Amino acid sequence: MADKLTNQNNNEYILEVKDLKKHFHVGKGIVKAVDGVTFSVKKGETLGLVGESGCGKSTTGRTIIQLYEPTGGEIIFKGNKIEKLKGKKLKQFNREMQMIFQDPYASLNPRMTVADIIGEGIDIHNLATGKERMERIYHLLETVGLNKEHANRFPHEFSGGQRQRIGIARALAVEPDFIIADEPISALDVSIQAQVVNLLQDLQKEKGLTYLFIAHDLSMVKHISDRIGVMYLGNLVELAESVELYESPLHPYTEALLSAIPLPDPKVERTRERIILEGDVPSPMNPPSGCRFRTRCPKAMPECAIETPKLKEIKPGHFVACHLYN
Repeated sequence: MADKLTNQNNNEYILEVKDLKKHFHVGKGIVKAVDGVTFSVKKGETLGLVGESGCGKSTTGRTIIQLYEPTGGEIIFKGNKIEKLKGKKLKQFNREMQMIFQDPYASLNPRMTVADIIGEGIDIHNLATGKERMERIYHLLETVGLNKEHANRFPHEFSGGQRQRIGIARALAVEPDFIIADEPISALDVSIQAQVVNLLQDLQKEKGLTYLFIAHDLSMVKHISDRIGVMYLGNLVELAESVELYESPLHPYTEALLSAIPLPDPKVERTRERIILEGDVPSPMNPPSGCRFRTRCPKAMPECAIETPKLKEIKPGHFVACHLYN
């Protein structure tokens, strides 16, 4: 079995993302999908990443795991700069960081059996062969709530929830330390979503996993995350511990997002003020000057159009990018 990547910095963060940028050339323009995002993830925690569709959260995840090549910035995993990894170390990184994809219908090869889908990573990293390989696949299926009889079936024979469990088993097959879960429950029925989230939490406790959990379901993100980052149009606008963010949001965009979460008590729902944002999300090909949220912000000031606010720590562990707190 290959050695694990060693943490050269010996600090508490397993992942550090510094000023990450990912731009796409579209025609004669440039889409700034991710434009200067900075955050860190502690070993063993779940960092939630939320925002409207198109804010760049999924692109952030895919760039971190190197499905997209970064346009700029640094990605540091266990103290190692990812862009400098080569040979055995790059292969080891590809084993230690895995991804669970959003669409359980598109992320599994329809021509491969479940055993081959889960076993592919085992084969690439030479983790087991023959009988030991199949026993490992059976164990992984049981770990995610399926059984070994499913190993010889094809993806079309399963429900959406079962397919996502297969995707989770595939990610676990190479014994990763860090998993990027890119909206893993958005394509599932509500009744199945809680089962998958509970499974992810159980696996985290059992195996000591670290998650970057990307989603737009704010109530589910609160349930699973230790800390939460809020993205808007390619920028990180707020970052705080889960309870702190929900009880004391600082950024006007975060306040608007949280006001849209349905509450179970209809009496409280009627008395709560809903913040309705005016206008549409600007194009990432031509974002507004200064603060990108200013064109929809009810608290916008003249300086918001001039200077881009930087992410600053306003309270211990609570960061926000907003001129209201300068």
